[in-house]
Amino acid sequence: MDYAYIGRNYQALCEEIAQLSRGAHSPVTLVCVTKSGSDEELLALAAAGACDIAENRPQELVRRAALLGEHGFTPRYHEIGNLQKNKVKAVLPVASLIHSVGSLSLAEEIERRAAQLDRCVEVLIEVNSGREAAKGGVLPEEAEALFCQMRALPHLRTVGLMTMAPPSEDPEDARPYFRDTRRLFEHLGEVYGYPTDTPVLSMGMSDSYRVAIQEGSTLVRVGRKLFIQ
Repeated sequence: MDYAYIGRNYQALCEEIAQLSRGAHSPVTLVCVTKSGSDEELLALAAAGACDIAENRPQELVRRAALLGEHGFTPRYHEIGNLQKNKVKAVLPVASLIHSVGSLSLAEEIERRAAQLDRCVEVLIEVNSGREAAKGGVLPEEAEALFCQMRALPHLRTVGLMTMAPPSEDPEDARPYFRDTRRLFEHLGEVYGYPTDTPVLSMGMSDSYRVAIQEGSTLVRVGRKLFIQ
């Protein structure tokens, strides 16, 4: 099968994101969410130049990292799903960035496992900006306290925030949630600072990345658009 459409989709998306982010304070990183693609499409995506790959299932992140490694690809891997504490051990040797730390107990488990590996792990605090009962993450008014607690963990580098707006058919509905999270992100940076020159504000997915970039996102997570034939 010809997978040329993968490369075309990837390049078109990169060009659109570059255009949308023109004039922004920092470039916007495209993280390719590959859960909807086959292994063959994943390999085609890596061959097209994708250097940030994300999965929301820890076992798939580990398996696909091994697959790409066998073919000579070494992208950065992102764990973006609801990470359970019993999956931390498996994810840490692979993940460059964990997007969804929404509690001190999870942060402490990552700290414990990272100490065993003698490495620092970059993480994002997941902010439940829509206050959805079924969604993980810390409430906006509790994020600052969690940020301060996590700053004290020596093997964690809390480099920014992540949020997902409540689902909606209209991407504009996400704007106030993205705006509020960006303000929180900026507040934490001004008061405490981040342990990196390039802090991360992870907002926006396939349906909302355009609005997210307009509201200051530095990283968008896009999947479905990459695999359309």
